[in-house]
Amino acid sequence: MVSTFPNASADLSQVRLDIRSLHPQIIEWRRLIHQKPELAFKEEITSKLVSQKLTEWGIEHQTGIAKTGIVASIKGSKPGESNHQVLAIRADMDALPVHEMNEVSYKSQHEGVMHACGHDGHTAIALGTAYYLQQHRHSFAGTVKIIFQPAEEGPGGAKPMIEAGVLKNPDVDAIIGLHLWNNLPLGTVGVRNGALMAAVESFRCTILGKGGHGAMPDQTVDSVVVAAQVVNALQTIVSRNVSPIESAVVTVGELHAGTKGNIIADTARMSGTVRYFNPKFAGFIQERVEKIIAGICEIHGANYDLEYWGLYPPTINNVEMAELVRSVAEEVVETPLGIVPECQTMGGEDMSYFLQEIPGCYFFLGSANPQKDLAYPHHHPRFNFDETALAMGVEMFVRCVEKYFDRE
Repeated sequence: MVSTFPNASADLSQVRLDIRSLHPQIIEWRRLIHQKPELAFKEEITSKLVSQKLTEWGIEHQTGIAKTGIVASIKGSKPGESNHQVLAIRADMDALPVHEMNEVSYKSQHEGVMHACGHDGHTAIALGTAYYLQQHRHSFAGTVKIIFQPAEEGPGGAKPMIEAGVLKNPDVDAIIGLHLWNNLPLGTVGVRNGALMAAVESFRCTILGKGGHGAMPDQTVDSVVVAAQVVNALQTIVSRNVSPIESAVVTVGELHAGTKGNIIADTARMSGTVRYFNPKFAGFIQERVEKIIAGICEIHGANYDLEYWGLYPPTINNVEMAELVRSVAEEVVETPLGIVPECQTMGGEDMSYFLQEIPGCYFFLGSANPQKDLAYPHHHPRFNFDETALAMGVEMFVRCVEKYFDRE
């Protein structure tokens, strides 16, 4: 967490002059997007801004993919054997249903909607990268596809974009993406091989009992008692079915039952979330959840109605691509903390769908600065980040492009 890393610093000496000169413009784009936040698949204003800039710079692009998504294509002119290769860069554009509490000049103008997770910064970084690459096509061989994706916060825009063919014509060989990360301070990059973020699954369950008078429980099937036992028993899935070396979470975050203290409730409703890193748990935890609910209900003579669905698979980085990003980070980030490999989180990301299709790497770019009161966590109504990270993000992407095509 941020409190573990109290000192934030950023040495921009490794950020090239052209990107440092572009930095004020990147900040301006970020703030324009921040002022006009939009929810999943409604990113019309953001998409229009992105398209206008790409058109202004002469960058070929397609709009209206998965409703509001955009894919831009920039072909390098540097001679080399990598001319046939394609590297994608992904940036998400959507905001959250959060009322902003920051008092800043670029505060959200859309009531109850806020960029509380940094996607405004992701879009601005991708725009800055597109502009730089278009102006410096001589610096790389191959083609770069920049994917501006809607709806990461749910229900998920990555899968519809893939189904719409964003990884085709020309076929993408590898992909990279970043997340501004307030769990790490400015001047750090979190990158690791393998699982970075967790699978996300959800469930809703209604316990169907038999209501009655609180003084005559023998005439009832108490849904509250059943639900309480279910909640407790679900905790054994991880503690007694998952190896202590592995990581998984089963959380019941919502439980509603009853109308009055002396009335035994006939129904109890609960919902929760499941997280894990290892794909082998796909299906296993769902099976255990249903068996536990079914068994406890049978013991008490209750019935149940269960809905269980997966949202995103785990976000798993390719070893070679993670090493490429790490090597670039070592060149760009010159701070005492530098590279942070132990940066896993049980948060989920639909970047995972891209990584299931092609090799790639998703990484965290430290963006918190407690000294400037820019350290609130993601999804908090006071979330904000140190905009110095924007220039670092562009430099990271540009160097990854150059290094990827120079590998041979």
